[in-house]
Amino acid sequence: MGIRSILAKPFASIIDAQTKRWAAQPGLSQERIRKSIVEKATETQFGKDHHFGELKSYNDFKNCVPIKDYEGLKHYFDLVVEGHPDILWPGKPAYLSKTSGTTSGTKYIPVTKDSIPNHINSARNALLSYVHESGRSTFLDDKLIFLSGSPELDQKAGINTGRLSGIVNHHVPGYLRGNQMPSYETNCIEDWEEKLEKIIDETINEKMSLISGIPPWVQMYFDRIQARTGKKIMDVFPDFSLFVYGGVNFEPYRAKLFESIGKKIDSIELYPASEGFIAYQDSQHEEGMLMLLNSGIFYEFIPADEYFNENPTRLSIEEVELGKNYALIINSNAGLWGYAIGDTIKFVSKEPYRIIVSGRIKHFISAFGEHVIGEEVEKAMKATMEQFPEVELVEFTVAPQVTPKEGLPHHEWLVEFANPPSDFSAFSAKLDEHLRQLNVYYDDLITGSILRTLIITPLKRNSFIQYMKSQGKLGGQNKVPRLSNDRKIADSMRAYSID
Repeated sequence: MGIRSILAKPFASIIDAQTKRWAAQPGLSQERIRKSIVEKATETQFGKDHHFGELKSYNDFKNCVPIKDYEGLKHYFDLVVEGHPDILWPGKPAYLSKTSGTTSGTKYIPVTKDSIPNHINSARNALLSYVHESGRSTFLDDKLIFLSGSPELDQKAGINTGRLSGIVNHHVPGYLRGNQMPSYETNCIEDWEEKLEKIIDETINEKMSLISGIPPWVQMYFDRIQARTGKKIMDVFPDFSLFVYGGVNFEPYRAKLFESIGKKIDSIELYPASEGFIAYQDSQHEEGMLMLLNSGIFYEFIPADEYFNENPTRLSIEEVELGKNYALIINSNAGLWGYAIGDTIKFVSKEPYRIIVSGRIKHFISAFGEHVIGEEVEKAMKATMEQFPEVELVEFTVAPQVTPKEGLPHHEWLVEFANPPSDFSAFSAKLDEHLRQLNVYYDDLITGSILRTLIITPLKRNSFIQYMKSQGKLGGQNKVPRLSNDRKIADSMRAYSID
């Protein structure tokens, strides 16, 4: 064993004890965060505009701080980007995290000196949680690969600006820097396909133990390695034992990834975002990710079906219910206030509070009032694939077809298969059946002959890669939305359909 793996175990025990303490008192942990960030931001422009000096309770806070998305707070964000200090948080942010927005174009999310530990320590603690539970730490002695965006940063008004993964790259702890891959120079390559080939050049002969990245891009890395070597990943990297991922639901990719690897390995799910590191998988045996209640973020939760109401219900951590979809709202030491992150989450445990990400508030299909969400289409696909074990999936997206050339309106599933079903009609029927079981409104529309059963449009190999390339979003942290309520993506993807 090396020095990293030896020291990791006692450190992991310390972090585990600390985590158990704050997790055992969730309400108190969150109230401390709320009071602390409100007090610190009292003299900011936002704090003055919203009477922070007068807020004594959470009810006061709800009455004075409205729920807003990026557009709703854009006036304040614009001032921050222009370099004005003391707008949302004291001083200027250390970084601006650049991310693409659906309605706002490019978004710039502040990352402050106070919020950096949330991003860095949370990722560290996810690994240490695994070390503590599993007793395994030798993976820390070998090479660790992080498939991420470029660490090169630009500047706006003297503030370093770039993708979150690039910002975080500058704060990788020194004890991991020596075995981190790829090299800084390779990581700075902007063209994803060129970068991927260079990553393979650098890593293919290394003793790789941990691979981290968004599943579809990791799969692309695996595919390229197999094309070069003709071998399973386990034969190229026999010490590969831990996969760390985030950004998308792993389930649609799990079977193909493990088939590419050639064996089942442990995995850790993370829930990082530009706005904050929200949760990580703290157990290989329990469902969901541990919500980080002591890391600079005060959370609020709005029942998802109330989100678009004029005055939706706002709940604190102790008021949530298991199994219910909530829109996630954050207030943080990055200077985000009443900020709707756009995700929906669902609690699967209260002791401790663990969550799953169930979808996006704006990513749904409700062309006829069915309100189908991402969690439902992913569950339907997973259940169907279990009944058709020959099927291997690359990627899929779903959209409504409101005005078909013939027949009733329907949902169109645009699917790229690595290995298609032997019986397409049976597969489609089962997929539709599972979705009907998951969503009663969709079932009612089918029963009432308002919609016909879904239609699968199979796509050519590499369709999603070609689509992302055409949009200038190949690689990094980018991903195709699982479903849309319009046909912008679907109509573009149809160009890749199998005739």
